[in-house]
This record gives sequence, structure tokens and C-alpha cells, in this order.
Amino acid sequence: MSTLNPLEMADWEIAQSAETRMKTIQELGEELGLRTEEVLPYGHYMGKLDTNLILDRLKDRPNGKYIDITAITPTPLGEGKSTTTIGLLQGLGYISKKASAAIRQPSGGPTFNIKGSAAGGGLSQCIPLADFSLGLTGDIDAITKAHNLAMVALTSRMQHEFNYGDKTLEKKNLKRLNINPKNISIGWAIDFCAQSLRNIIIGQGGKLDGFMMHSGFQISVSSELMAILAIAKDLKDMRERIGKMIVAYDKRGNPITTSDLEVAGAMAAIMAKAIMPSLLQTIEGQPVLVHAGPFANIAIGQSSIVADYIGLKLSDYHLTESGFGADIGFEKFCSLKCRFSELKPDCAVIVATVRALKMHGGGPKVVPGKKLAEAYTQRNIALLENGISNLIAHIETVQKAGVPAVVCINHFYTDHDDEIQFIREKIEAIGARVAVSKHWLEGGEGAKELAEMVVKACEEPNQFKYFYNDEDSIKEKIEALATKVYGADGVDYSAEANKKIAALEADDRFKHLNVCMVKTHLSLSDDPYLKGRPKGWKLSVQDILVYQGAEFIVPMAGTIKLMPGTASDPNYRRIDIDTDTGVVTGLF
Repeated sequence: MSTLNPLEMADWEIAQSAETRMKTIQELGEELGLRTEEVLPYGHYMGKLDTNLILDRLKDRPNGKYIDITAITPTPLGEGKSTTTIGLLQGLGYISKKASAAIRQPSGGPTFNIKGSAAGGGLSQCIPLADFSLGLTGDIDAITKAHNLAMVALTSRMQHEFNYGDKTLEKKNLKRLNINPKNISIGWAIDFCAQSLRNIIIGQGGKLDGFMMHSGFQISVSSELMAILAIAKDLKDMRERIGKMIVAYDKRGNPITTSDLEVAGAMAAIMAKAIMPSLLQTIEGQPVLVHAGPFANIAIGQSSIVADYIGLKLSDYHLTESGFGADIGFEKFCSLKCRFSELKPDCAVIVATVRALKMHGGGPKVVPGKKLAEAYTQRNIALLENGISNLIAHIETVQKAGVPAVVCINHFYTDHDDEIQFIREKIEAIGARVAVSKHWLEGGEGAKELAEMVVKACEEPNQFKYFYNDEDSIKEKIEALATKVYGADGVDYSAEANKKIAALEADDRFKHLNVCMVKTHLSLSDDPYLKGRPKGWKLSVQDILVYQGAEFIVPMAGTIKLMPGTASDPNYRRIDIDTDTGVVTGLF
């Protein structure tokens, strides 16, 4: 690995070089403690894991230590949370600990847009890079197909109910559902950032061309099906949850589910193999389980429960990745994922960078695709001092959950020693652990300090608790997150949101549902332009969605949308393939 220099090589070049020394999927599985029949190869170097076989065999084995990787509020470039997850895994290997990690499958949206893949970077990457980044073993494709099949079933049923009388429907063995075309819960899904598909009209033409109505697309990873994949415990649980998905409401306001449309079984059949995590490796050969998807701002944004169940049984230390900052990623990890899994974290790592702290301290605007302002590479203690309140807010969020926290300063080669020392002293002064990690530049060896500190933190007493109680009302749950986690003074609800909450509170089927907030990841507030630790504001809830299968209430805060947009200089302009060797170039 010493011949690989991130300062001179692109990520895809490092990955390509490392891939010549990969372990086969059989070797990787054997080292992890898996039997041959438990690993389903997809080619030579990656495969799926048979969840049922593994967990049934290992059900009596004690769990390893459970570590969540989260972050501060990032710049639009991201602060290297996936890179840190891979780097820490390599660091634990460097100090001879048996460890594994669960990360999320990258979405085609950011891969082909601005942010790129989620394989890590430098000398801390998940490989094989091209397979990881471009579809992997098909889980997101399965989600896209199953989601769109639900819409096919819904729109087809609407067309037939509109065109046929009751007697004709009875002959076709169909019951009239009286679907309200003005109260449809879902749209279509595609795994790209396609802003032109946010709002569309479908069914134009004659009556054989469908029912004409407003519709739209969301990015596939924000589908309720992705949430179900993340929290389902096995195939049976996933099938039952799919059947509870609400796709529309009838003219009396009653929910219409995929089971009512008789499409749930077919959807589950499409997703049957998706319940099995994929197994890949770091460039240093440690096992990486890849499952579920990103975007904690518009989805649950967690690696899956089943991947964590497997990792905890096979490893002494298991890392799991949560999306974006602790205000949404770690919060959803605690409030949703841990609730369903009944697992308790032993430690949380909060990834921070000098760059992000300077931005929160009033630094120049950070724009993807444009050169960073000099303030981010030149020594500037004043910006750090102004911005460190954001990091402290995230530390306090982790502490409120009763979980030991370790701050990881993800070291960039442009950082100055006195800037790093300033952050370290500030964080140690409030009683938190802090480690500097150079995993991007040095791999596992560079993460040694972080790995040793995480091991120590996992031995601390743990007083884990949720941010709200199961019996709290919907508004009490929303307001607990707004005030305890985001730092808001309260919550303002639109008339539409108030109306929907009142209806949900009056229906016993929905009282137990938990909150999965849709909120910008670029601020602790619901306004992406408010940096640092905003004060004197209220969370603005504009709408409420219901994910009955995932058991979520989904408040829509601010102006965020479920379909991101593609920027003017997207990554797909640089991705290509060498037609002589088949090597994909330009990925990062």
C-alpha cells in the first residue's frame, strides 16, 4: 500500500491498483467465519449473504461492540463519513481487532451528479469500486421496480374503475376501491437526480391511456421500500411491511394499501434477494457489508438492521454508518433503527473537519465543483472558534442519548497543526474524547489513534435512551426532536400538517408510529443557509407523509424535496470505460 499515494492518484486509480490484490469472496467469507453455503457469489470478489442461514446458526453467539459513525453538519462536499468508517475499520484491523462494517449502497443520483460514490476515498476505500458504485448486486434496482409496480397497480386500477361498471369489475374479480385521484400517497421512482420529473401529468390521451392526473417522481432511495429494507429483520418481516404500504386513500379518507391492490406479493418477490446484504472488502482486506441506502435528509439513511445483526455476531467490533450529521443520521439511528432492532450502541464517532468548522464559523460559501476559497486551506483560528459550536451541538446530541462519543478530526493534508490542536483542546475541555485520523492519506495505520480511542470508549458505562417515548403523541415526538436535537424554540405547523396530524391521532392504527423527519442536512435548522448553531428559530412542518409499512410518520420540514436536482457540472461528464480493458475510469 505504500506505493499508493492519494496526493498523486485519483480514487479510482488507487482502487484499480488495490483490486489486483483483492481476496476472493470465498477467502473473505472464510476469514469472517462464514460457511460456503452462506455466501452467494456475484462474480469473484463480492457476494450476498444468506441472512437466515447465518443468523440461525449464530443466534446463541454474543454480540460484539456496536459503534455508530455520524458527523457534524457537513459542507455540500461531505466530510468523509464513509471514508472514516472504512478508515476506522482498517485502523481496528491494524491494532489486531476482529472488526466489520456496514455501509450503505450508493445511489445513482449522487454517483452521477456532484458528490460521487460512497466508497470512501484515498487509502480508505471499499472495493471493487466500479461494482460498488454502479448497481452492486441489484438492491436499488429491485426497490425501483417494486415501487413502480405499486404505481402500475394503482393507476391501472384507477383506469379500470373509471371505465367499468360494478358488474364488469365483478366479472374481472375486482372490488371497487373508490380511489380518490386527488389523494394519492406515492409517485414513481427513479435512481437519478431528475428535477424535471418532480411534477408531471400522466394518463394523457384516450381512456385506454390511463387515468389522467398529477403525479411525480422521487429518487428511489427515498422510497418507503428502502426504509423497509433498512429495518426489516427477515424476509417474512419485509413481506408483511410491504403489504401495509399506503399508496392512496379512498373518497371517504380510508387508506388503500398494496395488499388492497393485490400487488404486495409481487413486490416482495422482486425484492426477495434484496433482503440479503452484499459482502465486499476494504483495500486492506477487511469485510464490509453493504446494505440499504443513503440520504438521511429525505429517508432513514441507515445501513440495515440485518447487516448489523450479522456483523455483530461475526466480529468483536462492528461499525455501522448513519447519514449526514448527528441531528438526522444519529437521531434516526437511535429513534428508529435501534428501536426496531433492540440493539444498543456502545459508542458513536462524530466526524469533523477543519473545513466544515470554518464554514460554520462564517467562512466563504462552499460550492461543489468550484475551487475552495483560500480561507479553507490557510491558517484561520478565528473561523474555527466561531464554528466549533456546531460540533459541540452534535456532541451534546450523542450525550443526550447516553452514548459515549469520540470526535474524529478527519485530517486533510491542507490542515495546520495548530488548527488541529485548537480543536482538540476545545473538545477535551468539554469532557469529550477526540482523535486525529489520517486514514485518507495513510490507511489503517493513520487511524490507529482513533481505533484505540474507540476501543476504550466501548468499555464506558452506557445509559442509552431514546429522544422520545413510544406513548408520546405525534406532535410531542416532533417537538422533542425539534427542541432536543435541532435546537429550535418550537414547531410551526401548516394548516395541512395540522389537519393530517389530527386525523392520524384519531386513528388507533397510526398512534404508535415513529417520526422520520425530512429536513435539510446542511443546517441544524430547516434552513440550509443557517450555519453554526442557529438560535431563535422554529421548525416549519409543511406536510405529513405516512409510511405505514415502515411504521413512520414523515414530517416534511422547510422546503426540501424527495427528488434532488442534477447540477451543471455533474460527475457523469468524467466517467467512462476503457474498451480494451473494461476498466471504469473517473469514479470517486
